[in-house]
Formats: sequence, C-alpha cells, structure tokens
Amino acid sequence: MHHILIVDDDHETCRFMAELLEQPGRAFEIAYDPDTALALARSRVFDLVISDINLNASISGLDVLRVFKQANPGGAVVLISGFGTLETAIDAVRAGAFDYISKPFNIGEVKAIVERALRQPSAASSAPPSAPRQPPVPRLIGRTAAMFDVYKQIAHAADSVAPVLIIGESGTGKELVARAIHFHGPRAGRPFVPINCGAITETLLESEMFGHTRGSFTGAVADAKGIFEQAHGGTVLLDEIGETSPALQVKLLRVLEEGEVRPVGASRPSKVDVRIVAATNVNLERGVAEQRFRQDLYYRLSVIVIHVPPLRERRTDIPLLVDQFLDNACGRLGRRVTVTPAAMDLLARHTWLGNVRELENAVERLVLFSRGAVVDVADLPPVMSETPTAPASQPLFADLPPLEEIERRYLVHVLDAVRGNRTRAAEVMGIDRRTLYRMAERFGIDLKDEEKT
Repeated sequence: MHHILIVDDDHETCRFMAELLEQPGRAFEIAYDPDTALALARSRVFDLVISDINLNASISGLDVLRVFKQANPGGAVVLISGFGTLETAIDAVRAGAFDYISKPFNIGEVKAIVERALRQPSAASSAPPSAPRQPPVPRLIGRTAAMFDVYKQIAHAADSVAPVLIIGESGTGKELVARAIHFHGPRAGRPFVPINCGAITETLLESEMFGHTRGSFTGAVADAKGIFEQAHGGTVLLDEIGETSPALQVKLLRVLEEGEVRPVGASRPSKVDVRIVAATNVNLERGVAEQRFRQDLYYRLSVIVIHVPPLRERRTDIPLLVDQFLDNACGRLGRRVTVTPAAMDLLARHTWLGNVRELENAVERLVLFSRGAVVDVADLPPVMSETPTAPASQPLFADLPPLEEIERRYLVHVLDAVRGNRTRAAEVMGIDRRTLYRMAERFGIDLKDEEKT
C-alpha cells in the first residue's frame, strides 16, 4: 500500500488531485493547512507528498518539503506552483524535491511523475539545501510549462561541474540561461566570461580564446590572456559554438579533456580551471553528420543539454515580458507608458521571429516614439495588426482519454481562484481567452456570472 499526503489550502484542489490519482493500492491523507501537513510529515510515514508551494505567508511547500525529507529521507516530494520562478526551482531541487511541476498541469504528466516517484522513492536527492545565492540580473521571465522545464534543468546543472550545451533560436535568451547556471552554482563569485564565436574573425578568435605572447603576430605588442585564463575558477560561455572551425574545435577539445590552453606563440600550455557552457542556434548533430563539427567535441559539450523554447511556444509569457521591458525602458528614458489590453493582445499574437530580443527592442521603440502615456493598437507597427492570429492552444487535456468532468471542475476551480477574472484564468491555465470562452460554452458556464468584484 502506498501512502500519499496531499497538501493544499484549497479543498477542491485536494479532492481533485486525490480523485485523479486514485487507484487500488493507494491511500490518501489530505492536509488543508501547512501546520497539519508539518505535523503529519513528522508523525507518519508517507511514500509521497504532493504539495502546493504557496500555502500561506509564513509556511510554504518548501518548508513541508524540508521537514518531510528530514523525517523520511527515502520518501518523495512533488511540488506544484502556478507562480514558480527559477529561484524556487533551485530551492526545490536542492532541498530534495523529486519533481517540480507548474500549473496548469498536464494530467498525463502528473500521473507519470507520481508513478515514477512511487516506483523510485529513493531517487530524490537527500543533499542538504545550500545557502541561497543572489540571482543574476537581468533575470529569466516566464511562468509557462516550457519555462518551468528550463528552470528545473538550470537547477540541476548549476551544482554540476559537467559541460552544458544550450540550444535555442537567436534571441531566446541562451546567455541568460548560461548566466543563471553560473550565478546559482559554486563558481558564482568567480568570473563569467562570454565570447561570441561567430562575431570574431577566425584569425583573431584563437587569440581571444587562448591568449598570445608578445611578438607572436603583427600587433601583438604584449602578452595577453585569453578568455579561459581570464575566467580561471569561473565559467566560459562559448556562444554560437557551431561557427568554429575544425582546427579550433580540436583546441577546444584539449581544454575540455586536459584542462589546459596554449597561447598563440607560447612554447608550453597553461593549466586552467573553467566550467564550459556552449550555446548554439544551429543543429550540431547535422553538423556532425556533415563533418562540419567534431563528433567527439559534440559529445563532450552535450553532457547536459538545455533547450530554450522560442517565444511562439510560450505566448502567455509575452505580457509578463512586455511589462518588464516597459519598466526597463521607461526607467532608462524617463517616461511613463502603459499598454492597452487590445495592444497587448496584438503583441501576444505577433510572430516574433527574433524572439525575446526582438520583443524587447520593439517595446523600447514603442516607449521612445509613443505620442502619449498610453500605447494603443494605432501606435503599433502596421505589420502587427496584419499578423495572422496565432493558432489556438491545444485543448487542456487533448493527449488523454475524455476527462470532461475533471476538466470542467478544473475550469470552475481556476475561475473561483482568480475571482472570475477571465484574463487571469486564461493565463493560469496556459490558454488564450478564445479557448477559455469555448471551454466555458462547452460546459455551460456563464463567464459573466463567474466574474466577481
């Protein structure tokens, strides 16, 4: 018999989760307040605890996690949050959480995670939590499931010494991910040195990476350290690693395998202690197949692989990003500008081929050229109003057998939690407002009646 404790201050959520996971061989205990949860965690043996992170102002799901892991190191804890951040993901992983999932959750994913947790209860880390570190600035922004996955991978990568390969389209924030790995890891107090391998000519790139001695080439008037020596004890980011030549790739492989560099013109190598993070917007596996990228270097770099999603795959994060970029731009330019809901809707539906970087630049232009304190549809570039509507989100539980009643109850629960705010409900559920209206119509829910003041 598997004993499972569900912790959430919302009664409907607890009942919903218990019904969802109910099957023979499982017994459930429910705690509606964190004090009860802590008492149960100390006095009873549970195979699994499923807890919301945001319980009340003084006690959180992280506190439940830590108490449970102290009392029962072999058990597993799964944390759930609708407002997670990279920092909470880091804390959850370091405190020993088996997994950390976002709302709105995919029912199939939740079931699969619970199955794994019950089969492998010892898989959760029992390492003591580390002292908190200051997050890097600027920070990663996003509440979608895709960004939660990135946060979890950063949390696991931060405490490792293994190389990391970050894959994503241009402008998705790969350098921010690299900085987060560095500044949340044990090398946080040491240098973080990035270099764009595609922005420097081949003849200069070797010198930039490995340094050079005086007189080794025309213009080398003094010895100079390369980025690996500059970053000794810290982290090097090799951005656009796919742009390097085969000859340079051989030398990078030596750094990874031997921990040493040979400056241009030097007679002997120098030892360096660096963590290497690489980033690319090209398909390195294809480069290996076409013999443009060394297979052995690819394998050494891709011990940990993090995929950063394009902005079109996390559209519900766009309002959060716009708000942050507005604050930044207004602070720099000394302006006070807001965006109307109609304009925000068009920004969220636009196809941002340049991803987050393009969105940030667009917001800065809007602030710079705004004719007043409010940006409306007419202030947006014409191309945005001509952009086809983004495809509607997939049905919430489209990958599962019909679960109409559960889906209906979940919608009612979310609407109640946000006091009927339709925009907020759509954001929490990870769908657009049109999909929300269609769901409400299908279940006979009057959204006007649901909205509360």
